Amino acid sequence: MSRPTPVVSGPYAPPAPARELTVLSADGARLHVEVHGSESAPPVVLAHGWTCSTAFWAAQIRELAVDHRVIAYDQRGHGRSPASPACSADGLADDLEAVLEATLGPGEKAVIAGHSMGGMTVMAAAERPGFRDHAAAVLLCSTGSSRLVAESTVVPIRAGRLRTWLTRHVLGARAPLGPVTPVARRILKYGTMGPGSAPHMVEACARIVHACPRKVRYAWSQVLDLLDLDHGVRQLTVPTAVVVGTADRLTPPVHAHQLAAALPNCLGVSELPGLGHMTPVEAPELVSARIRELVSTYVQVKEGA
Repeated sequence: MSRPTPVVSGPYAPPAPARELTVLSADGARLHVEVHGSESAPPVVLAHGWTCSTAFWAAQIRELAVDHRVIAYDQRGHGRSPASPACSADGLADDLEAVLEATLGPGEKAVIAGHSMGGMTVMAAAERPGFRDHAAAVLLCSTGSSRLVAESTVVPIRAGRLRTWLTRHVLGARAPLGPVTPVARRILKYGTMGPGSAPHMVEACARIVHACPRKVRYAWSQVLDLLDLDHGVRQLTVPTAVVVGTADRLTPPVHAHQLAAALPNCLGVSELPGLGHMTPVEAPELVSARIRELVSTYVQVKEGA
């Protein structure tokens, strides 16, 4: 079965990059990286979440590349990055370090934004020298550091062992997602988006998520099930803003507030009323504006830019 193609028009159609490159991670994994905008502009690095790809950031890339250098990459096994037998939080950290090293100059600072598993990537890399050399500030969107399955409200019953067991089997299902049908869109909207999400937003997310290979989706679900990055949160010392939707079932607001309490330099939590887990798609202007604000505050522009 062929994978769904990305949206081809409108705000969620992936823009063409100024250049593309392949970056090798520490274990030899190959990562597809895109660079948008002027090479002399202040840099932003975007890390997407589980089952997504660079296409997930289409709205942010289109908005920010006008006056920023936007670097987006496919997590291993996602998008155009080949699958790797090594799926782990350390692997995610290795990959982010490799992307920063390959796309930024020595000591050059960037705002790094991570959504969901992309935020977990940032937490996993928080102590790495390569991350600390290049991170000026961070935006964590719709993410958490531990107890991801136990806190999820995808299964609408009271918290406890039964809900955790059911959630683990729902999120860790091995079954293929199949084509993007009306039923598939309704299921995806329920699990990942707010009830008021517009059809074109749901369509964009469905096409991205359904394009993720089944084996990759399952392998990373097992990593997320056992993830514990609480220590990494405490090591994330750069200024960090947190964004969450109040209707997020995958990483409910309890995670955002736990992050805010543990972060050494938290800039606050922005709760977005009625929005779900896919905040960069559901609130594209707000997320882009938050990134832009972090850049203007914490990133020095190159002389002559």
